[in-house]
Formats: sequence, structure tokens, C-alpha cells
Amino acid sequence: MRNYWIGVVSRSHVLLGVAGGFIQLNHGKQAPVKRLAAGDMLAMYSPRESFPDGPALQAFTAIGTVRSGEVYQVEMSPQFKPYRTDVEFFPCIEAPIKPLVERLSFIRSKTHWGAAFRFGMVKVPEADFALIADAMKPGRAPPSAAGPAAPQAT
Repeated sequence: MRNYWIGVVSRSHVLLGVAGGFIQLNHGKQAPVKRLAAGDMLAMYSPRESFPDGPALQAFTAIGTVRSGEVYQVEMSPQFKPYRTDVEFFPCIEAPIKPLVERLSFIRSKTHWGAAFRFGMVKVPEADFALIADAMKPGRAPPSAAGPAAPQAT
């Protein structure tokens, strides 16, 4: 059974993962990536451009499928050995979250919507994931609060 997830990572770290075909979550902890299985879908939400104090971004920045679900550890430095799993990322555009908040069922408080992301990883319903994926489709304008994104003129 496929699950749908959102990982919470700064854009600069998401871009490193996309380039390398992997994801690490919650500052490299093992437990979150162990929850991911082969075939699970994963969207990355970036509250900031860079960690820890970069400018606010509040956008979905990458989307893909978990490859094998195998978790492995790498040494980035003697003091930092994060756990990862491989992800096949798809071409996408970044999608701001604010126009989607009202339509995302996993966000219970529409006023304090950021609380939904506080644990660094969120399991979401398939319908919510589909809404996010649609907003991230290449060739679409970023979503607006008025409704679904329209195709970009070429």
C-alpha cells in the first residue's frame, strides 16, 4: 500500500537531495526515513530558503517517489553522519503553500497552518498529495488563492 508524505526541509538542503537522488529528514535522524517504503510518494515543503535562518519561503520545492526504501548512513563529517533513503525526483515547479492551505485537509487549523509541519514529516491523504502534485506540475503558473493554477502561456 502506497503512503503519501511531506518532508520539511530548507530549499538549499532539498536541492542537495534532488541533485544526489536522496532525502534525509529531521537533521539526518534514522527514524523518519525508516517510515518510508518503496513506492511511497514524497513532497518536500521548505519553510525557509536555507537552514537555520534563511529568508522565509513557505513553498513545496520537490516531489518524487521513494526508490527501494533502503536506509543507509553517510559521513558528511566526523561529527555528522545522517541517514538517507533514495528518491526519484520528478521535474516540477515550486508551489507556494498559502494558496493551498484552505483546501488541504491535513491542515486542521487554517490560522496556524505551520503547526502541521512542526515534526518534520507528515503523512497526508492521497487527495491532499494530489492537490500539491497538481500545483507543482511543470508548465503551470504558481497556484493562486482564487483557485487552481492555469497553464502558462508559451
